[in-house]
Parts: sequence; structure tokens; C-alpha cells
Amino acid sequence: MKRHILIFALTMFSSVLNAQSLNLIPYPQKVTELSSTFQVKKGAWLYSSNAGYKRELNYLNSELGSKGNNKQLLKIIVDPFIGKPGSYQLNTTAKKISITAADKAGVFNATITLLQLYRSAKSNGTYVTLPGLRITDEPRYEWRGFMLDESRHFFGKQTVKNLLNWMAFYKLNRFHWHLTDAQGWRVEIKKYPLLTKVGGIGNFTDSTATAQYYTQQDIKEIVAYAKRRNIEVVPEFDMPGHATAANKAYPQYSGGKVTGFDDFTFNPGKEITFQFVADVLKELKPLFPDGRIHIGGDEVFMGIKAWDNNQDVKALMTEKGFTDKQQAEAYFLKRVADTVTKLGYKVMCWDEAVAANLPVNNVIINWWRQNKPEALTQALSSGYQVILSPRLPMYFDFVQDSTHVSGRKWDGRYNTYLDVYHFPENSLTKDVYENKKVIGVQANLWTETVVTKNRLYYLVFPRMAALAESGWTIGDSKNDVLFNSSLKAHLDYYKAAGIYYYNPFNPTENIEAVDVKPKAGAQD
Repeated sequence: MKRHILIFALTMFSSVLNAQSLNLIPYPQKVTELSSTFQVKKGAWLYSSNAGYKRELNYLNSELGSKGNNKQLLKIIVDPFIGKPGSYQLNTTAKKISITAADKAGVFNATITLLQLYRSAKSNGTYVTLPGLRITDEPRYEWRGFMLDESRHFFGKQTVKNLLNWMAFYKLNRFHWHLTDAQGWRVEIKKYPLLTKVGGIGNFTDSTATAQYYTQQDIKEIVAYAKRRNIEVVPEFDMPGHATAANKAYPQYSGGKVTGFDDFTFNPGKEITFQFVADVLKELKPLFPDGRIHIGGDEVFMGIKAWDNNQDVKALMTEKGFTDKQQAEAYFLKRVADTVTKLGYKVMCWDEAVAANLPVNNVIINWWRQNKPEALTQALSSGYQVILSPRLPMYFDFVQDSTHVSGRKWDGRYNTYLDVYHFPENSLTKDVYENKKVIGVQANLWTETVVTKNRLYYLVFPRMAALAESGWTIGDSKNDVLFNSSLKAHLDYYKAAGIYYYNPFNPTENIEAVDVKPKAGAQD
């Protein structure tokens, strides 16, 4: 068993702290308060004699605003037998602050807890007084994700980085990046430059808007930025539907036109389509080295009628003996999944792809259709790993208050921060959310109604804090009073950071940021 030990000594003072004043989100699994406190000089630089934890401590120091004028060591023991990945123990005892963690992710999670304690602690301007605590903690789920759609509206590097900062602050560890869709192609592919030059033109509200996209250097910069924050970035190249922007750039790959959804699908009957897809995936691989690529697979039905008049698809169906278009759709997804697998990556898909019978051992399913519980049942019974991300309550483009007018509802229902906080217990049975194939939860922000940064933040905050609890905290440990107490303090953090947030305790504090009224139709 490998152990790395570092030492961090701090001055002690006696005190007793009420748990609610800790303001920790997500709240740890077990907190024992000690009758002592610690004073840390503001600007003290926490460092390690072992370079293995430099990244984690450098991030903590940057968030603390440390200047390096007063260096102090932190004791860290990494022990893989302490618990599941990401677990940790944080002790502020009579002589030192120490972290024992299962892995580097656990070390990072412990430093985030320390950061939150520091943020909520009292300060006299020179010293910050930290509480004496013994914390034992572990994540409920491996996957604690947030998805941003930048096809419909583009927000740029600084906004994405800011979201990644807050994700790290809440121990969220997967950023699903929806970069391609009908409204715009947002990632540079050098072999196919028209994808961005032509496919990048326009957005959901302005089809003539100047092309906006990320260069490959931008992507590398953001992925590295996320990695320093213990966040894996998963790109989505949506197909065979939601392909309008790509087909606008390269119409030879289009599956055809149908009223309302022209060029919505790729053509599964042309071999050149699969070569194009493979070329794009090969360029994406070095940009996203964490080992997963999302290939969409959703809502193909909206454009699939065009295949009725597509001679290539008809020839494919005759050759393969297919009796309906869904078989051609499954054929497409299987071939693409095989390409992703050969690149050494895991495949991710939306839950419609379960019907394609993709290889179970290399595919992860996002279940999003809360009105189709049978899709979740089928995914689990088939043996797929599943991420729970249903529209209710995990779509952040849904409104969060009955008075809000911009955003979606489902038969009058909407997604409050407490709906998110109490997920999945408030939506699913215990045998489902405790199924070992369920690896996590994810919230999705589709951006049909999101044009401005204020609107984006208004929808995300404070629901991102509730999402953190959904992915981390066991249902029996959830406590509305404790969470609300902490959340009120976090609203002050948002205000200090210039975040335009929704205040559920005072809904009139910030008026609803209204950009676009929603349209009926797509899931996303």
C-alpha cells in the first residue's frame, strides 16, 4: 500500500461551531465537530513535498488567493483502501489538518471541502478561523455531470471556464459538451473546414449570425482547464439526426429533406458518410483524451421520413433485408459505435439508442425521456451503464418558478431547485436508483431560450448547487433546512462573483432574464 505523507500545522483556538454555519454543498456524509478552531493567516500557501499533489494544491491556493508569503505544509495520505474512488477523510484536529483519500480525486474533493470551509469562516482581516472537524465523505455516484448546449447559442471560453469553476466548487466531475446540432457546428475539424465556416453560421434565433466555434487550440485549453479541476470533458457529435449544420456545409452526406426538418439526418446508405464520420471522430480523439465520445442517437424520427424517398437508403434496406427505417438507423449507430470503439473510446448515447442493441460493455446510456420509463428499464435490464438525466427534474431549460414565462414546462410541471435536490428519490424507486448499473446523474441545459449570459446563469444557479447534492448525497441524509441554510450563504457567493442568479427565497431580487419564448418540438 502506497502512502504519501505531508504535514500542515496550524494554530488552535477553542470554540464550538453549529453545523448549519458550515455552509457545505454538497454536505458531507459524516461530520463530527470538535471543540477547537484553527487560525490560518490569510495568503498562506499550502504546499506538498510530493509533486504528485501539486495540481490539487495549486488549484486550492489559487482559489484561496494565496500569495506564497507564508508557506505551510498539508498532511495527505493516499490510501486506495479507504473507500470508493473520490472518497476522503478531512481532519482538523488539535495539532494539524490532514487529508486521507482513496485517490487524487479524493484529495481534490477534500481540498474543495477545505475551500468551502475557508469561504464561510470568520476573518479578522489577517487570520481566518477554521472550525475543528472530523469529516468522512464519499460520493454517492461516480458520474456527477452537467451538459451545456452551445450549438443553439454560443457562449465562448470565458463563460465555459466560469461554469467549470463552479462545477469544481460543487464537486461535479463530468462536463458534457453539446457541440454539434441542427443550429450550428462549434468545433474546428481541419479536414472539413466548411463545418465551421459554413456550419458554424447562425444560431437558434438568428440563422445569419456570424460563424462562432472553438478552434482546436481553444478546445485543448478548455479541456486542460477542466482537468485541473478534476472534470472530464465529454464532447457530443450528434448523429444521425440533428445533423443539419453539418449537412449545410457538406450536403453530400444528407439523408434528404422533409418538411420542417430539411437535411436533418445523415445518409446511412452512402459509404462516404461513414468515412466522413470516422474522419471527424479521429480529429476529436486527441482533443478529448479522457476516453468517451457521445454520438447522440436521439430524435432521429423527426427527419427519418426523408429516407422514404432516398434511393441510397432504399438500396441499403434491400441489401440488408431491412423492413423498416429504424433498422437502418440502428445499422448507422452500430457502425459509428464500432468506429468509436476501435479508436479506444467508450460510446455514449441518448436512450433511443438502446433499441439499436449496441454492445453493452462499451456503451453508456443517458436516460432523458422521463415519460418513457420503459427505456430506462430496458437499458438496465440489457446491462448498459446508465446516467439519469430525465427532463423532470434535470433539464435546466425548464422554468423553476410558476411565474416564469421563458423556458419549458411539462404538463404544467417545472423544475424547482428542491426537485433537483431530492432527485432521484422523488422520481424513481429504490431498486432503480440503487441499481449498480446506474453510475450517476446529469443536468442538461439546452439553449433554445438562452441567448445571454445572464439568462444562462439565471437558469443554472442555484440549481447547480442542488445538482451537487443529487449526485453526492444519499437520500436519507438530505435535509431541506440544512441545505437551505447553506444555500443562502452560497447566494452571497454568486452575488460577489457577479452571477445573475434566481433567488428562491426572494424571487423578486433578480427579475427573470427572458431571452426567447420556447417553441414546441425537440427534446433539446
